[in-house]
Amino acid sequence: QVQPVESGGGLVQPGGSLRLSCAASGLTFSRYVMNWYRQAPGKERELVAAISSAGGSTSYTDSVKGRFTISRDSARNTVYLQMNILKPEDTAVYYCNAQHEIYSKVAYWGQGTQVTVSS
Repeated sequence: QVQPVESGGGLVQPGGSLRLSCAASGLTFSRYVMNWYRQAPGKERELVAAISSAGGSTSYTDSVKGRFTISRDSARNTVYLQMNILKPEDTAVYYCNAQHEIYSKVAYWGQGTQVTVSS
């Protein structure tokens, strides 16, 4: 069974950094677009960052541009989200999503990892 597994969340002060990891076993990693979503209390889940199946293309929501970086390691079937200059409004549960590059309805979600930015 495919189950992406996130790690790396936690409590950090404003201005700090965290790196999230998502290990995606049980699928052909090179055929999947990898996405990071987040959901804050009382808000809808939003797409934060995405990286193409080959890793050559990335995209970010406006609020994190210049602060977050998504990357992938095909040898480890892992996608990362480096988060710098964190703000309280970045507080949310962060979810990893693997979406087939052709059959977009074939997608898998991780269980989520909590990121809290607070002094």
